[in-house]
Amino acid sequence: MELLRNAVRPYAWGSRTTIPELLGREVPAPHPEAELWMGAHPGDPSRIVEPDGTERSLLDLIEADPQVHLGPDCAQRWNNRLPFLLKILAVEEPLSMQAHPSAEQSAEGHAREEAAGIPRDAPNRNYPDPTAKPELVCALTEFHALAGFREPHRTIQLLRAVETPGLAKYTELLAVQPDSDGMRALFTTWITLPQASLDELLPEVLDACVLHVKDHGEFDTECRTILELGEAHPRDAGVLAALLLNRLTLRAGEAIYLPAGNLHLYLHGTAVEILANSDNILRCGLTPKHVDVPELLRVVDFSCCDMPVMPGEPSGCGDVYRTDAPEFELSRRDWAAGERDDLRVVTGAPQILLCTAGRVLVRADDGAELELRRGESIWLPASDPAVHVRPLGDGRTQLFRATSGR
Repeated sequence: MELLRNAVRPYAWGSRTTIPELLGREVPAPHPEAELWMGAHPGDPSRIVEPDGTERSLLDLIEADPQVHLGPDCAQRWNNRLPFLLKILAVEEPLSMQAHPSAEQSAEGHAREEAAGIPRDAPNRNYPDPTAKPELVCALTEFHALAGFREPHRTIQLLRAVETPGLAKYTELLAVQPDSDGMRALFTTWITLPQASLDELLPEVLDACVLHVKDHGEFDTECRTILELGEAHPRDAGVLAALLLNRLTLRAGEAIYLPAGNLHLYLHGTAVEILANSDNILRCGLTPKHVDVPELLRVVDFSCCDMPVMPGEPSGCGDVYRTDAPEFELSRRDWAAGERDDLRVVTGAPQILLCTAGRVLVRADDGAELELRRGESIWLPASDPAVHVRPLGDGRTQLFRATSGR
């Protein structure tokens, strides 16, 4: 087991307090800090801290001996790559609206763009790698998001609650076909509107949302979200698209899984995120970055339903968030103040342990020990012996465990 030194990504939507406070640094930071990365992503791999203070890239260690670090099965399945990336997200402002492709779409899109000679770091590149990018986000604080298309009849009720002369015809487009095909038709119509038409429709919708909020209407939360997005992106079709998505508020410990094609947008809060080790993103809007509408429409899943919120299922490693993603599995263990029972973590697969509250002692079966404080993480190679984790101190303690999927 090895202590990790992890990279902080300073995106503009991040917080100046959350990650510095988690890591015990001076608050506020000079600039927004959005993500803390734990893993072997080529863009910013974690570094192993040796006892003498020297550091070595986790990516280099895995490439030098994938059998030891990943285990034979994981190394063979994922071509000697760590298949997951673990993050802390500190969302102060909304991210872009986006979806991620499936494994098949990623492989095909990557091959197509390689053949076309598009540089992998080009701003119009959709598929810099050939792998899928499912993800799961678990709230550390109250966490707000838009994810997945809302049930059509409920969306029709929302649209009629804020209906304007300009919006009425679009409401009826979904009302005459209240299913995934109707949702696709409405979404496609909105994100391909000429800018002049969008500039007429959006102010009407925003004014109607203001009135709905003043009247304490049924869709108060949804309308407040639209107003927030409209203020930040006043001429963006993504503001209209946001009307079609489920508005979610996760409590600490609750999670949502975002499979291929799920259109989503993180709004505010702090969370642990685990995702496949990929950079493939198709953006819908609410961003100055590249938006490829035809490719987006090929990827987005227009299935309509309530978005499942996952509390975690009890298991030997705490509460596990089970998904169909083969790249990763995330579990969470909480100890109340005064609890002292051990958590035994069996190896055989690559794992990262992350402490998000309190501190723990990690003791391997071979006698090695390492103390892990809040904000710190360790790497457990597949070949290491099993470890036992015990909380230290008198307060609440929390540990996340990330590993490859089944």
